[in-house]
Amino acid sequence: MVKVNSSVSTRARKKKIVKAAAGAFGHRSKRYSQAVRTVIKAMAYQYRDRKVRKRDFRGLWIIRINAACQAAGIKYSRFINGLNKAKVEINRKTIADLAINSPAAFEQLVKAAQSALKN
Repeated sequence: MVKVNSSVSTRARKKKIVKAAAGAFGHRSKRYSQAVRTVIKAMAYQYRDRKVRKRDFRGLWIIRINAACQAAGIKYSRFINGLNKAKVEINRKTIADLAINSPAAFEQLVKAAQSALKN
């Protein structure tokens, strides 16, 4: 049997891990075993935070809509309820964008919501 050297593939595998941990502090970016732990933890955070980012943006849109609703003299919950009753199907991202960039269009939505609540 011929002896197989796996040093090339081993070095490449370790180099890939250490390169992924390059931004870490101290030995976490230099030593392979600590770099492995760092990269695994970073990947877990990365996976989790892709979900958290969606949650955070929805919260931001709700805050913006709420501020615009208060300026228009209606509560956020009544505004959303009125839009649902008026069968206006616009997502919160678009409503928040309208509230910031097009106050006239947002006022039309407020009027639609208020009229639907009266009926």
